[in-house]
Amino acid sequence: MLTAAGLGVGYFPGDGRRLEVVAEVDLRLRAGRTTALVGESGCGKSVTAAALGGLLPRGMALDRGEIRWADGGAHGPGRGLAYVFQDPGECLDPVFTVGSQIREALPRAERGRSAERLEELLRTVGFEDPERVAASYPHQLSGGMQQRAMLAMALAGRPRVLAADEPTTALDVTVQAKILRLLADLQRQENLAVLLITHNLGVVAELADEVHVMYAGRIVEAGPVDLLRAPRHPYVQGLLKALPRLDGGGRLEGIEGSVPPLGRRPEGCRFHPRCPLARTTCREREPALAADGAGRAVACWARGEGGWA
Repeated sequence: MLTAAGLGVGYFPGDGRRLEVVAEVDLRLRAGRTTALVGESGCGKSVTAAALGGLLPRGMALDRGEIRWADGGAHGPGRGLAYVFQDPGECLDPVFTVGSQIREALPRAERGRSAERLEELLRTVGFEDPERVAASYPHQLSGGMQQRAMLAMALAGRPRVLAADEPTTALDVTVQAKILRLLADLQRQENLAVLLITHNLGVVAELADEVHVMYAGRIVEAGPVDLLRAPRHPYVQGLLKALPRLDGGGRLEGIEGSVPPLGRRPEGCRFHPRCPLARTTCREREPALAADGAGRAVACWARGEGGWA
């Protein structure tokens, strides 16, 4: 449905330099399927999603690769691609009613029946009293209700792809579960392709069909969500070791160090300063994302030498 090939984003600080934010990202978003983009903060997940719809912040530009719809159509918010962000309270305008904000997102052809369509959208996202919600201001709604309203706004343009960027981070655990179930239901009802951006591997295991793990602006491992059962890249293995177990057993193992900032990314494999398997080759040459012929791909020089489980 929507394909990104060799996607690259640069940051231009104004002194003639180009700092690489995201590089060589390939994504294939398909109807009825959820693709998760996972990684620590600062790895480039949100920038990748913003690049798909032309929403990059000032100073950044999509200057590598290409984005294509399967039918050759244009891409962008309201024209096939919609977004839901992590803090609905910050995204909704406090001085306008929820209904008026959703109406603004309706295609021009549907504004003649905006009242009917507004009620339909609010019921679709689970509101049993759409008239009250439409007349409410954002501060009069709970966090979960605000996020439902954001989902209604995203659906107003009849998108084919929905990018959900940490859609439950600002919500409590009970509300998170409800929003995630709603997101899954909406995907089935609307046959949406969903790009789920998160650092919560539990959510990924529950909702995603495929997962792409990012580190310092590049995909380091990708494939069916089952790869989380036996990850092959040391970074992904480290992420899973840092998760608490339901039975309370085992010792949590954090990954030493942090994601390198722009302008200070290391030569060779970007993960090597934090990797327990790093060797000379890792410090000198960057590994390519290599497919294994079974739907999985890994970027690691340690393949076949203990780096893969």
